[in-house]
Amino acid sequence: MSHSRLPALSLLRTKLRYAVTGPHILAFLPAAVLGAYWIGGEGYLLGISLGFPVLYALAGGFGQFARPQPTEELPSPDVILESRLQDAHQHQKAFGCFLVALDDFDELLDRYGHSATDRVIERVSDRISATLRHGDLVLRVEDDVVAVILSPVRLLDLEAAIQLSRRLQAAIEEPISMDATSVYISCSIGFSLSQQNAHRNGMKMLKNTMAALDDARANAPSAIRAWTEGMKSQRLTGSTLADQAARALENGQIHPWFQPQISTDTGRITGFEALARWVHPEQGIIPPGDFLPVLENNGMLERLGEVMLSRSLAALTEWDLADAHVPMVGVNFAEAELRNPKLIEKIRWELDKYELAPDRLAVEVLETVVAASPDDVIARNINALSAMGCSIDLDDFGTGHASISSIRRFAVQRIKIDRSFVMKVDRDPEQQRMVTAILSMAERLGLETLAEGVETAGEHALLAQLGCGHVQGFGIARPMPFEQTLDWIRAHEAKVKEPPLIGRKQI
Repeated sequence: MSHSRLPALSLLRTKLRYAVTGPHILAFLPAAVLGAYWIGGEGYLLGISLGFPVLYALAGGFGQFARPQPTEELPSPDVILESRLQDAHQHQKAFGCFLVALDDFDELLDRYGHSATDRVIERVSDRISATLRHGDLVLRVEDDVVAVILSPVRLLDLEAAIQLSRRLQAAIEEPISMDATSVYISCSIGFSLSQQNAHRNGMKMLKNTMAALDDARANAPSAIRAWTEGMKSQRLTGSTLADQAARALENGQIHPWFQPQISTDTGRITGFEALARWVHPEQGIIPPGDFLPVLENNGMLERLGEVMLSRSLAALTEWDLADAHVPMVGVNFAEAELRNPKLIEKIRWELDKYELAPDRLAVEVLETVVAASPDDVIARNINALSAMGCSIDLDDFGTGHASISSIRRFAVQRIKIDRSFVMKVDRDPEQQRMVTAILSMAERLGLETLAEGVETAGEHALLAQLGCGHVQGFGIARPMPFEQTLDWIRAHEAKVKEPPLIGRKQI
């Protein structure tokens, strides 16, 4: 069947379905049955009884309860969009294209493997399908991206599209049972609307939606972005990305953004984590998931570490000069950096350069590095940094299966509980049991604790009740460039100041 015939057939099928399955049938069908019996007796009644289900099936009424078509039987997304743009324009209707991407997909893949991750994607697709109407299409377009193409309707505005996006997120982010555990995921969504595409170009609409998704990913997790005029795709590929990333490291485009960490006891700032961000002059913010693997594959992670360390220590100096109380800054160290035999001298030189005590620096090491590394050089470097006075934070705890002996071997002072254990901790008893077990272990080992990815007041409150010492996440603040940190610090300190004492007025 040619794609040019799709709009006409779709329109005819829609009209027939509405005639047979629309709400008016509730009033018409009883009258038709009674009239047939009155006029023709039992023969006419039998004819109506047998004929209506056949007509209902031909109209596709039963298809409302069927699963969507398998992805492999559908044309490519741009072809479907082209057809629906023509249909929507011809009949003065509107529709939307949504791209749903799983946050932290690489971590999900590393932890559970390809087979289990595919099952998660299938469950996500099923949940998306259950949220939509008959006629809406669901297609898997990338390993971690599912496309949703709505069927044309009379009215679809920005507010309705955002509400649909939130419903999709709510459905997807419910826990997924897998084997003997529950998997918690989140997703970011980018979308564009047909009325924004005056040229009725399917490929253009798909590219617009990808640009919106890229913007959502740059603000993940659980971000929603609508395409707007002037929004550009942030996707750079191949050698272009590698070349530009190398230049960006040297010209200051890649630099730290800072996310605050606060005490659950006092509410005061206990530090900032430095997170690499690439602010491209034309493409905008490039998601870390796009450029960090490129830097790793091209052997530039160590240079990235040098840039991040120097700029983070400079930020500490600026905070001190502004009389902003920031006890420490956390900097992530890659495995390649930790294997450098001259690492201790480099860090000592940087601290001396900015006249900072070693305890102002928190060295963040991934749990996967600690769990999998037999390298004595790494252990010696981490222990030497601890002996120097730096804090050693074990990042993404719970994802790398580090043993208690390895935690002690690497002189860890604080564990950072991975976001996957924090999500919905205030609502899910299983999550609460996991976090409670981690906190109990940390207490027995004399370790501090910090929960990552805290997004709601409920999560924050429960973590405080369970005894987690520090929290960070979007529920406190998103990562921000240094220029915005001072205003945030002052605003936050104003909120947590002790209320004035009210005493009896002296006469």
